[in-house]
Amino acid sequence: MSTIKHHKSKKLKLILRGMAIVLGGFIAAYGLEAVLIPNNVSDGGVTGLSIVGSQLFGLPLGVLIAVINIPFIWLGYKQIGKSFAIYSIIGIASLAVSTSLMHHIPTIIEGDTLLVTVVGGIVLGFGMGLALRNGGALDGIDMLAVLLSRKLPFGTSDLILFLNLFVFIFVSTVFGLQGAILSGIAYFIASKVIHVVEVGLSGSKTFKIITTQPELMGETIRDRLGRSATYNEVYGSYTKEKFREITCVINRLEESKMKEIIQEIDEDAFVTVYDVAEVRGGNFRKRNIH
Repeated sequence: MSTIKHHKSKKLKLILRGMAIVLGGFIAAYGLEAVLIPNNVSDGGVTGLSIVGSQLFGLPLGVLIAVINIPFIWLGYKQIGKSFAIYSIIGIASLAVSTSLMHHIPTIIEGDTLLVTVVGGIVLGFGMGLALRNGGALDGIDMLAVLLSRKLPFGTSDLILFLNLFVFIFVSTVFGLQGAILSGIAYFIASKVIHVVEVGLSGSKTFKIITTQPELMGETIRDRLGRSATYNEVYGSYTKEKFREITCVINRLEESKMKEIIQEIDEDAFVTVYDVAEVRGGNFRKRNIH
């Protein structure tokens, strides 16, 4: 009985993920057709190339999005996995169909370039981030960025932005230099929204602390933040002195309090801080700071 329930629960989760990706494609298409494209501002990636091709040759945007993304879907399947490729097909198909359905939708903003780039970037980024958060992608560049993020010390959103710099050079041939610059600004905003949607507003950070008072530091972190910590033995390469390094994961809202604790107990402590994309297991959860 429990096996059947587990199977149904897993199937429901997969369906909900697929629906979220479809919704992400719909939202991104709305940002394109109702905000960006009517104001001569392009998207980046394969979608941006498709927009340029549609303007140059008069071909349907949705068709170009689907066709140009085919090799990137294959890349995603071979290098990342079957499920990612399937969810990306769902997302790209949703984006392609939605842009076709919304092709003559009324423009919600006209003329105000600042408002166009901000609103268009936010809407586009939210749709793309929603798809990436649920295991799919709306653009071949996204797949390439996900693949590169596994091999390079950069986040997905940063790599998407870098790859799109080359796309915007191509965009300038149709929309002009101003259009390319506005497209770049809109996509920069979109990349930041993608990061927020992927990671969340609070996010998490890992603190690694080497201090002469590790027990007091660990106890204070536990008492004031309600966070547990782990200890590792480390050795100085020059002095050969042994230290106990404290590792603790907190959310971003607790960062300033953590720094206060470190400064109070040992202002000479050696501290490194890392962004954490995801935390699972253990007893990690948001706590009240006191």
